[in-house]
Formats: sequence, structure tokens, C-alpha cells
Amino acid sequence: MNFRAPPKDDGAGHRARRSPKAQDKSGVLAIKPFRRLWVALSLSSLGDWLSILALTVLAAELTGKHTAGRSTVGAMATQSAAVAGVWLATLLPALLLGPLAGAIADRLDRRMMMIIGDVVRGLLFLSIPIFPNLIWIYTAKFLADCASLFWNPATAASIPNLVPKDKLERANQLSLLTTYGTAPVAAGLFSVLTLVSEALGRISPYFKTNSVDLALYINAASYAVSALTIFIIRQIPKRQLSGKISVPSVVKSIWDGWRLIGRTPVLRGLSLGMVGAFTGAGVVVGLGYPYITYTLHGGGAGWGLVFAALFVGLAAGMVPASRLLKDFSRRRLFGIAIVGAAVPLALIGLIPNLIIVILLVVVIGALAGVAYATGFTIVGLEVDDDTRGRTFAFFQSSTLIILFVVIAAAGFLSTGFTKLISGLTGSGNVKVGHIVYASAGQNVVLLLGALVAAACGMIAYRQMDDRKGVPLREDLVAAIRGEPLAPEPALAGDAGAADGSYPPARPGLFIALEGGEGAGKTTQARMLSIWLREQGFDVITTREPGATKVGMRLRALLLDTAHAGMSPRAEALMYAADRAEHVASVINPALERGAVVITDRYTDSSLAYQGAARGLRSDEVAWLSHWATEGLIPDLTILLDLPPQAGLGRRASSADRLEAEPSEFHERVRAGFLELVRSDPGRYLVLDATRPPAELTVAIQERVRDMLPDPVPVVAEADTGSFPAIIDASVPAASDHGR
Repeated sequence: MNFRAPPKDDGAGHRARRSPKAQDKSGVLAIKPFRRLWVALSLSSLGDWLSILALTVLAAELTGKHTAGRSTVGAMATQSAAVAGVWLATLLPALLLGPLAGAIADRLDRRMMMIIGDVVRGLLFLSIPIFPNLIWIYTAKFLADCASLFWNPATAASIPNLVPKDKLERANQLSLLTTYGTAPVAAGLFSVLTLVSEALGRISPYFKTNSVDLALYINAASYAVSALTIFIIRQIPKRQLSGKISVPSVVKSIWDGWRLIGRTPVLRGLSLGMVGAFTGAGVVVGLGYPYITYTLHGGGAGWGLVFAALFVGLAAGMVPASRLLKDFSRRRLFGIAIVGAAVPLALIGLIPNLIIVILLVVVIGALAGVAYATGFTIVGLEVDDDTRGRTFAFFQSSTLIILFVVIAAAGFLSTGFTKLISGLTGSGNVKVGHIVYASAGQNVVLLLGALVAAACGMIAYRQMDDRKGVPLREDLVAAIRGEPLAPEPALAGDAGAADGSYPPARPGLFIALEGGEGAGKTTQARMLSIWLREQGFDVITTREPGATKVGMRLRALLLDTAHAGMSPRAEALMYAADRAEHVASVINPALERGAVVITDRYTDSSLAYQGAARGLRSDEVAWLSHWATEGLIPDLTILLDLPPQAGLGRRASSADRLEAEPSEFHERVRAGFLELVRSDPGRYLVLDATRPPAELTVAIQERVRDMLPDPVPVVAEADTGSFPAIIDASVPAASDHGR
């Protein structure tokens, strides 16, 4: 369904046609039905977050009235339990009814279900100021979140009916950002309401009001406006209940997930990382309100700021980090983010200062955002379609259980440690230097949460690391600088593949010559093959692209200047196709019979040209080449290094498509080759191609001689040098043209 307005007349009787870029700039919010749904989603999400903030404060205040006169430790323990109860009432509906609600929501009239859900939630929260007691707070919150379970999937399922397919991804991203992005807005609003209510109370008793009640009234109003907005969206199709609803229980989802994890190493690492991440999150949620409000004397406004800081960091981590480290291994990034989040969590337990805690919470949120986005990207990319649904269901259910248990236990553990410390020292407070840790059990639990997160993150990193043998610091620095990363282990030296396997031993010898334009690769390949044949070796000289019938057709397309605007991805795929046929029909058969194969260009050219020069992700180009070649790696790669201008100046014929690229392109190619050498120097012989060709030939022979199965003494070579060379007639004479 396309909701774009017809093109406007340009005043000269012609219809103005918008370019694809201009259409994209109009944005998905230009579609009126989706814009209305987005407004409803924003208001509904704002109400959800505002309700959590208001009810945690109200639960603590109500509990505080009943604990007057009790010890500080006992009062804080009771308030921690009351606040944890609000979070448990929020999580429990998804834990009990999540799978069933999603199945039902897919069969009912989505529009009416969203309207009813908003009305029900608004009335429930409006009733809390009338019946302000803990039992009703928990009951109302539980029922409201049951309504949310039906509202959320109905909204997500309605979006594809409101936007064209080419804008669907952007619409989903905007919806996700809105769902979490309204959290800091709600926190800021609650902090403002707290300050305003306190200021009005000081001005006059007639203006005395309750910030929690104000927040709940605004909360109810947001749901009312959301319901009205959805009511006027007529484009959401009606649906009727039909068919039998049958979905697996949460317990079955988790059991199926554990069975799947037992067979999938990457999922084992992800699950361990999730355990660490949500243990840390549960500790922060379970202890956050009493720790900020009473221990750090931040009050309701301080709690609102910390809550906002968490989600500001979460939003900051979900998008920018992936752009900043676009070439960095996702598996490594996931483990690093979990371990990294443990550091600020531990510092929160060690530094009882509200301002510093707020800054540290932003950092925790950012790292959590990185881990969240990276983890789900890994599942989306690396888990096959048949099991992806079960995997997502497992993570959703298991993370809720972890949060549920940790939130419930955090307050009790904190109280227990504080009493233990009090029994040993006579006071629940601990003084270290000039720092006093009030109710020190809270700090102990925060540190324990950080320890669990760090341990799980490190184990996850080790299990998921797909670049073993490549130093982490080297990868990080290269990714931050935007430089090409070292090849993946499957493409570097004698390292095994990412799964720990190694290419099978082969009887032949495989040598690749690499370098920029005009470096002399073809000349040196020919001289090396002549020298080896003189020693009696079976030699095959070949090139990329164009060594096969399929490759010749691809070469014509790739080097034709008529295709100057070719997509970099299309270019990479065409080179991979040429290489796959090349390896299967030429290189592998020759190696199997024990021949020496010399190729003019191989996988490193793709990493340098399409990776470093074209800007494609190096790890993706490396994976594509590894897949096309089935992991075949040269025994030696000879890099003829030459400044681009010198190489291009050697060209005698007209430039092909790659030679015609600007000098900056060829500089990036050269830098890409040199970076590959730095990552695995043992696999390369790097020669200065400005030297005379005869000197280069001798240097290559000296290096290759030690690799031959039956090296011939230099003296014997001098005697056989008078024999006529055997000229390679199996491959057409190849110019050293680009690629």
C-alpha cells in the first residue's frame, strides 16, 4: 500500500518527479497512518515508563509510613522489597502470558485491541490515587502490563499494513527507538513534576500536591490520547478470531532453547553473556531506588535522573557504536560490552556520589545497548531461519526469569549483608578512609553483580571469539581508525578456521603474487614458473579474474570501463564467483596431483580492492572469499609493493576500469595490502617493486627454494641454467592489468 502524494505540477505543465534520494528524505513519518500510529506508540510508551517511575516512588512512600520508628536497615529492606514488587508486577505478565498473548493478538481485531488496551491501562492507573495501597498498586500494574502484552504485538503487526516494503525497516527502527527513547523523557518529566510539586507546596498549602498523583494523571491522559489517535486510523485491517490457538509454554520454550544451545557454541556464549548482563541489570533495578533516594540522598528527582541516564546511554549504545566499529567482530564486541559494563557497575558500588553515579549509569546503558543490539544481530545473522524463532523466544523468556530472580533477591541479599556487617562491626555502615558506605550491604551486592557480569562476559568472549590469534588491541585500534582489519583466522597464515578446523594437508604448493597496478606480478609469475619447470616440477600458472571460461566472461565485465558505476557489493560477488570456479576447476585439481600452482592475484586482492579501497566490511569480504575457496590459503603470498603513481606510469595500453580509478583509490589499495602483511607477516614475502626485475626474480627464487619438496643446490642450478626454458602454453599471455 503506497500512501505517497501524487507528484506536483512544476508550473510548466510537467509533473515533477522526485529522485530516490528525495523520496527517502521525505521519511516514513510522511505517511499519515504510520505517523498517527507512531504518535500513539510514543504516548503509550511514555505512559508505560512514567507508571514504573511513579509507582516505585509511591510503593516506597507507602512502605515508609508503616516503617516509621524501625531501624534504618529494616526500613530500607522493606522499601527495597516494595520497590522490587513493582518491577516484579511489571515482568510477571510477560513471563506467564507472553507466548499466549502473542498468538491471540495475531488473531483478534488489532485496532480494537489497541484501543481497549489503552482505555484499560488509563483507567487502572487513574484508580491508583483513589486506592493508594500496595496490594492495589501491584494488582493494577500487573493487569496494565497484561493489556500491554496484547497492545505491543498488535502494534508491531500493524506496521507492515501502513508502510510500503521499502520503508518497513526504517519504520521498525523508528518504533524500537521510540519504545526505549521515551524512557528518559518520562524520567525527565517525573523529575520536573517532583520539583514543581515541592515548589508549589512551599509557596502555599493550597497548592500542595503529590508528584506521584500528577504523574499518574498525566499517565492516564497519555493513554486516552493514544486510544483516540488509534481510533482515527482506519487503514488497520479488521481481523476476526479464527482457528485454534496453540503455543508452547514458557517452560517448553526455555527447555527447547537449552537443547538448542547445547548444540550451538555461539548460542552458549550468547546465553552466558545474557546471564551476566541481566544479573547486573537486575541488581541496578532491585537496589536503584533505595540506593539513590536514601543512601545517596537523591530523592525522587535523583531517581528520575538516574532512570533517564540509563536509557540515554542505552539509545547512545544501540546505534553509534556499530557505526564507529563497523568492521569489528560482532562476537568480540558482545563479550567486550558485557565485561566493560561490569566496570562502571563496580565503580557505582565503590563511589557513593550521586553525580558520578549518574555518569556511570550512562556508561552502563551505552554498553548494555551495544550488547543488546550486537547479540540480537548475531542471532539474526548466524542462526538459521528454522531455529531463529525458538532462539528469540528462549532469550526473551530466560532473560525475564533472570531479571525476576535477581530483582527479587537483591533487596534481601543487601539486607542480609548489611546485618552480617553490623553483627561483625557493630554498625551497618563501613568507613574506608574519608568515604562512608551507609548500609554497606548494598555496595557488596553491587560489587557481586559486577563480578558475575565480568565473569560471564569473559567466558562468553572466549567461547565466541572468531578471530583467535589476532590481538584484540590490534583489531580495536584498526576499527576505530577506520583501517582494514587483519584477515579472519581462516584466511591468515596457518591458522585454523573460525570453528577450530584446519584445511586438509595437500601434496602441492600454492603461491600467490599480489600488488597494485603495474607492479610486475605477471612478469614474476612467468619467471618463477620457468625456473620451477627447469627443476622438473609440474607447474600451473594462472590468474584472477579470467582463468576459466566463466572467469573470462566475468573479467570482461569487471574491467570494462563502461561499468564504471558498478556497485562495490556486486563487484565483490563477481570476483568471488570467479574465484570459486577458479579454485574448483583449476587450482584444487592441480594441487591434488602435487603440482606447484602460481596465481597472479588471489583473496588478498579482494580484501585490498573491495575491502580497503571500496569501503566494504573487511570481515564480510574475508568471509565471502573463504566461502568461495572453501578455506584454501596460499602457502606463500608474494607482495610486490610499488607506489601507485609509479605503477600506473608503467602502463603502456589504455586504462581498464580499475586502473582508471583516482590515485586516492590506489593509495587505499596499497595501504590495504600492507595492513594484511602486518597482521600475518609469516605468510608474506614483501619486495620493493621499484628494484630491477632480475633482482626481484632472484629474491623470489631464494624464498621459494626452501619451500620446495626436493630443493636443488645452487651449484646444480648453475649447471642446468643452459637448458632451454619450457614456456607456459597452457594459459594465454596475460597482461598485468588491474586486478
